Amino acid sequence: MSTLPVVAAVDGSDDSLRALEWAVDAARRRAAPLRVAHVRQYAHWAQPEVLAAGPVDPQDDPVLTRVRTHLEGRADRPDTEYVGLEGAAGAVLPELGATAQLLVLGSRGRGGFASLLLGSNSMAAARDAECPVVVVPRPGREVHGESSGGPGPRVVVGLKVDGPDEATLEFAFAEAARRGARLQAVAAYPWPAQPWMMPGEMPPPIVDQDVIEDETRVLADGFLAPYRERHPDVPIQLIPAAGDAAGHLVAASRDAGLVVVGRHRRRLLSPVRMMGSVTHAVLLHAASPVAVVPPASSVD
Repeated sequence: MSTLPVVAAVDGSDDSLRALEWAVDAARRRAAPLRVAHVRQYAHWAQPEVLAAGPVDPQDDPVLTRVRTHLEGRADRPDTEYVGLEGAAGAVLPELGATAQLLVLGSRGRGGFASLLLGSNSMAAARDAECPVVVVPRPGREVHGESSGGPGPRVVVGLKVDGPDEATLEFAFAEAARRGARLQAVAAYPWPAQPWMMPGEMPPPIVDQDVIEDETRVLADGFLAPYRERHPDVPIQLIPAAGDAAGHLVAASRDAGLVVVGRHRRRLLSPVRMMGSVTHAVLLHAASPVAVVPPASSVD
């Protein structure tokens, strides 16, 4: 059985070349082949019948020629294939995930507005691809808030104690194991508690934040236990965090090797894929590469 490739989407921009380097390293760590793909994008006004993907001879593609030259002679280069396609990149890029174990893109490629923090093609791939998608940001993003990162390589994962996603946790543990990194699990809980009250109702008893934090820690420890057993060499740092999950994950991204977040499941009566507000905010603001992992099941 052949190993699925790591796919790097390139367009000739500096953003995509940074993503290419990340993909080369990811393929090497996985002992997987590398597939470099370039989509020649049609204009937004193109008719729907010409938006589907179509093959292009890679030898006639100047972007792929530049990448081939960039990688030529590299000792760390995995087995590499080059694929040229034509179509609407926002539709074609997610389709590449159907035959990949990982899809890697830059945060913004050619043609984007300078004011945009994340390009529409990267957003579409992270939302729609069937495999995990890694978005590599531009260097120099400033993040605010305190980070308890500490020394050494580190992978960060967001842990929802009210509904943890198995695929997200397994991906994060496996990635930490490949990197010889510590896994930092951020389990956010709402604070301050703001219960809804009907007119005339008695106010609920005052909630002790320490109690909520302890309960969050106990729940999170229980969810992490089977992954600890499967990955005994991965050190775990569990951080119960009060308040905004996205803010804590963005702060933790400072000097991290990767932040791993999940994508919302598709609901039975709402088949459109969604990323969720936390994942969206982390993609926009994290200083490190972000992996968006699709759920194990697409329908609840």
